[in-house]
Amino acid sequence: MPHSPPTLRVAAVVQAAEAALVLAATVLVGVDTAEGRSYHVNSGIALTLIGLAAVAALALVAVGLARARRWSRTPALLTQLFSGIVGYYLLRSHRLDWGLALVLLAVLGFAMLLSPPSMRALTSRPPDQPH
Repeated sequence: MPHSPPTLRVAAVVQAAEAALVLAATVLVGVDTAEGRSYHVNSGIALTLIGLAAVAALALVAVGLARARRWSRTPALLTQLFSGIVGYYLLRSHRLDWGLALVLLAVLGFAMLLSPPSMRALTSRPPDQPH
């Protein structure tokens, strides 16, 4: 197993924190749906299921980062991009609590993923694999 530098472990923690935020939003949607406060019951159920699938995917990427798996780089970078965009729109909508958390996590995630130790760990090939 490739060595995971500290920057990559921090990126994994950021990814896990983003998964936790998506889980919190998913629970809120599920509770609203169960209490009849969803626009439509079917859409509330669908959003809850999509949220749970997203949490599982984000958690899988976090584990991949912690283990320095090469496949985890692109999904992690896309997660940071998406988190930054959603955070920006939340800030523009005066949701400072969620928006600030997402923007700060996205900036920290990008910084950790694009740091030289993380890039080396996620782009280098093991010595026994051909180019």
